[in-house]
Amino acid sequence: MSADDAPGAQASPQTSAAASTPSVHRIVVLGSSGGNLRSQGGDDPASLLGEVLTQAGAAGFEVAAIQFVEAGVSMDAATGVTPASLWELRDGIPALTFSGTLSEVDEAARRADAQLAGLVERGGADALVLISADPADTNRLTVAAAAHAGLVAAGTGGTSIARAEGMGVRLVSASGSTGTTSTTRAVSYIAGLASHWGVRYRPVLGGAATGGVEGDAGVPAWRRISIRGIMVASIPAFIALALVLAASKIPMLSGLSSLFDTLIAGLPVVVAAVAARRVSGLGEVGMVAGAVTGILSTDGGLIGGLVGGILAGLLASWLLEWTLAHRFPATTANIVAGGLAGLLPGLLVHYALAPATSWLGAGVKDAISAMVGFSPLLAGAAAGAVIWFALMGGVYHAVILPLVLLEMGQKGHSFFGAIDMVCLVMVSLGITLANVVRPRTSGERALAGSGAAVNFFFGTFVEASYPFMFSDRRVFATAIGSATVAGAVVGLTGAEATAYVPAVVAPFVATTAWGMTASMAIAAGLAFAGTLGVNMWVTRQAGGDSEGEAGGLPARP
Repeated sequence: MSADDAPGAQASPQTSAAASTPSVHRIVVLGSSGGNLRSQGGDDPASLLGEVLTQAGAAGFEVAAIQFVEAGVSMDAATGVTPASLWELRDGIPALTFSGTLSEVDEAARRADAQLAGLVERGGADALVLISADPADTNRLTVAAAAHAGLVAAGTGGTSIARAEGMGVRLVSASGSTGTTSTTRAVSYIAGLASHWGVRYRPVLGGAATGGVEGDAGVPAWRRISIRGIMVASIPAFIALALVLAASKIPMLSGLSSLFDTLIAGLPVVVAAVAARRVSGLGEVGMVAGAVTGILSTDGGLIGGLVGGILAGLLASWLLEWTLAHRFPATTANIVAGGLAGLLPGLLVHYALAPATSWLGAGVKDAISAMVGFSPLLAGAAAGAVIWFALMGGVYHAVILPLVLLEMGQKGHSFFGAIDMVCLVMVSLGITLANVVRPRTSGERALAGSGAAVNFFFGTFVEASYPFMFSDRRVFATAIGSATVAGAVVGLTGAEATAYVPAVVAPFVATTAWGMTASMAIAAGLAFAGTLGVNMWVTRQAGGDSEGEAGGLPARP
């Protein structure tokens, strides 16, 4: 697309659409990737502009047009030959419409500026959003037209805001960009305009772009509380803990034991940061609040960090809305939301809740130890027998995985972690390996092979055995039987470990390497032998070759 074609191509359709619905407030977004802004979201125009569209939609506003210049480096260091691009609104979404050197893109932006000024003069806009805009050059005509028409504006970027005000534009929300995020800036723009127009507005927080979960955007903060989601997201920290524990058992690396203690103490910080980020829906702001809370909550253990992080997320979300509703600058709103929301729950946990949360965490560990101590054989066999059903019924991620992580947060290894690795991962490995050696159809070999590799090298993806288990009750029974027997061995040997690590690593993070190795070998061996036997019987009954291709196979029972 040429520079002549790119800018402002859809101003007319947008204007006519807006004219048919005069009650809708229309916004023109002007800006650039800025100087300081570039390191705070300005280098990602799609997300930055997308946040403005999201928040505008939440208030019932229409974004009529966008003109945004992105440079390959900070504008403070850019030159005429710096690579750059022009972003505009296309089919309702921000789109890159022209690329070239900064000089070329600025020229295209000036042509777009002339068209947008005409849009403003025709009454096609009610307000401007200025994001490190350039009222002295590429946005000069539009800003001047807005000032003449009496439009209001909201924006960030100290220098550009001052220039816009100097040209006569009335700012209803203004701030520097320091310490802000794309989300909090967008919320501040729309909150300022909504307050000016007397429009009810609830910020949309919690989407994937802000560190939440897809589909959670706009959901109240308290409804984003998910113990399961927080724990699953924190798993990498627990695996790091397990790996350091394994390495510390090597004689020449015994000094790593002090690092293990440091990691144990730091787990509440990780969980608190994840919890606050998720619950608040504020990305980095929520994460900072959670980290502050977590540091103050370490005496309360993992549960203390979890409780503090959830409270920090709830408070951060509320504080951001409250400060922006009261016309706080975006930078100040960020500081209040991230700082106070971390400090207050952290102090609460540190001075009041830590004894209770620490006792509760120790109680979970002691209860599991008491269960295993009462009858190791029975405890292991029962856990092995039910864990597949727990996984299929959703109980695993909701109950068992949090128990694994609570145990690991107390001592670095877990009874249920060993059950997970032995009765799920190794049983799945045995089933998939049997289908590599003797598949019923040639297509099953590739499917089983990829699943077996992930089981062995990463200690996860036990669902790889589902196609074989669900299509034949005998294979399903083999899985349950193998898990029951191997679980009993885990109990008898007193093995405690974790999953989500390579199979060759698991014995080294266990409390007993030989017990863990024996349990894993029995689980994989029984599952392999049972599945192989079933497959051989089926293929022979079908009269086909070793892969069940000759003459075809009947439907699996």
